[in-house]
Amino acid sequence: MEDAKRKRGRKPKVPNPSEALESPSSNIALDDVFSVSNVEIIPSTTTSTSAAATTTAARPRGRPKKLPKLPENPEPLHPQLPPAILSPSRRIPNGNATGVGGGGGGGGELSGDSVGGRVLPAMDAVVKVFCVHTEPNFSLPWQRKRQYSSSSSGFVIGGRRVLTNAHSVEHYTQVKVKKRGSDTKYLATVLAIGTECDIAMLTVNDDEFWEGVSPVEFGELPALQDAVTVVGYPIGGDTISVTSGVVSRIEILSYVHGSTELLGLQIDAAINSGNSGGPAFNDKGSCVGIAFQSLKHEDVENIGYVIPTPVIQHFIQDYEKNEAYTGFPILGVEWQKMENPDLRTAMSMKPDQKGVRIRRVDPTAPESGVLKSSDIMLSFDGVDIANDGTVPFRHGERIGFSYLVSQKYSGDSSAIKVLRDSEILNFNIKLASHRRLIPAHNKGRPPSYYIIAGFVFTIVSVPYLRSEYGKDYEYEAPVKLLDKLLHSMPQSPDEQLVVVSQVLVSDINIGYEDIVNTQVLAFNGKLVKNLKSLAEMVENCDDEFLKFDLEYEQVFLFSLSLSTCMHTPTHALVALLLDSCVFFNVDSST
Repeated sequence: MEDAKRKRGRKPKVPNPSEALESPSSNIALDDVFSVSNVEIIPSTTTSTSAAATTTAARPRGRPKKLPKLPENPEPLHPQLPPAILSPSRRIPNGNATGVGGGGGGGGELSGDSVGGRVLPAMDAVVKVFCVHTEPNFSLPWQRKRQYSSSSSGFVIGGRRVLTNAHSVEHYTQVKVKKRGSDTKYLATVLAIGTECDIAMLTVNDDEFWEGVSPVEFGELPALQDAVTVVGYPIGGDTISVTSGVVSRIEILSYVHGSTELLGLQIDAAINSGNSGGPAFNDKGSCVGIAFQSLKHEDVENIGYVIPTPVIQHFIQDYEKNEAYTGFPILGVEWQKMENPDLRTAMSMKPDQKGVRIRRVDPTAPESGVLKSSDIMLSFDGVDIANDGTVPFRHGERIGFSYLVSQKYSGDSSAIKVLRDSEILNFNIKLASHRRLIPAHNKGRPPSYYIIAGFVFTIVSVPYLRSEYGKDYEYEAPVKLLDKLLHSMPQSPDEQLVVVSQVLVSDINIGYEDIVNTQVLAFNGKLVKNLKSLAEMVENCDDEFLKFDLEYEQVFLFSLSLSTCMHTPTHALVALLLDSCVFFNVDSST
């Protein structure tokens, strides 16, 4: 009778060890790089699970036996993931996973070995970059701002070199790097800074730094939906961090730091502060890019950008070829689309002809000698340009034709076909890296300025506008300066936009105190081309009056010699800083 009672009811189900990964907790979508096929099963965990299942099956009735107690000081496990998935360096889907342990790579750390038929990236080549910055004060150019420190990421490449972002070492005073798992920071030397492409190259003279470090290998440009893994040292911890995603877009992007447009990758992996300069690996363990910026907006989530390998290789080869960074060449023209059928007919384009109309040509560019306004650019280096300015890129993809220009180097020649007055013309143009009237960067040099009688003359640049009007300078700066920033072209290679930044009030400049950020057009009737020419004209002036013609028909004028200026009550600082760091601090005895 007692045996019969035992047979009543449902018999406890015996869990199948092979179904351990089919539990609801394993339904979390893991990254492509860190897929379930790459998971190493922990033998001790699997064994204890099987033992618990056997014990439960042997019990004929009653509550299931409690799980055996965990050993003392167990490793912390995520409550929603099976223990088999949680090796120390695996990424969990809710954010960054931080590697545990030193740089030895043991205990399930990612390495360059093949796991599950897939190569995982070697993270020992990823370093942490420490930089002390001392930025110039563009509003008070004879001063510098208080120094500050930052940390970012980098990685080792061949030739005992390290790559990181240019903005990570901008205005650097000291740069140090630290290897993964090491407690030593090594002094680094900056070899080159590419502001346009936001890449910097470092090296370390200490041989100890290079011991046991293998450089990363570069891979090909990835395709859409290819898996990428971003490795670096972002905020939130001190150890290395891994985030994964896929390539969601490939196109010409706006590089915020360089104010340029180059090829870029958009990925959905998290890129946070500190990730800058870290490598992005593909599923073969090869580097396919450098993390450098992300999109922060209330309407978007997880949009990060990566500098792809074609841009990286261009930077490296440019440095190796010229022993310095020379920049990316651009085509010094402004163009408009030819998508309107009436516009194409008016420009005498045949139905099978496509191209873009040249609006303006930079007078300082080499192509200004051959190209003209209203020319129709049909092709660049034999690649036909569409009416919207795109060219074939890869299967099923198109990209802006500026990508073809960015593949060139300064000094290279390119073949351009244009349509002019119903006639097809072919030109060979030597490309060069052009300058803007208002430069986007000072390229690490201190700002140039000249002070006389309390009038501070300086050069307008994007850092100067940002210093004067904040990060929203595009809305806060005077309209005249913004118009020149967006639309003006230099008429000569050495032309600069010189302004009166401010007036240091003294008895000699009474009545001129309200002049702020106004362009200087002429001095004593002579046009002001740049700050150096203005300083030379003032220093060599023998006229009775010093007359400065400003924008908006403003004029300020005073009669004094340079020695009289030095005897002002404020002991006005007279400094001439032209392409150097030499200051002349003049007192009344001079």
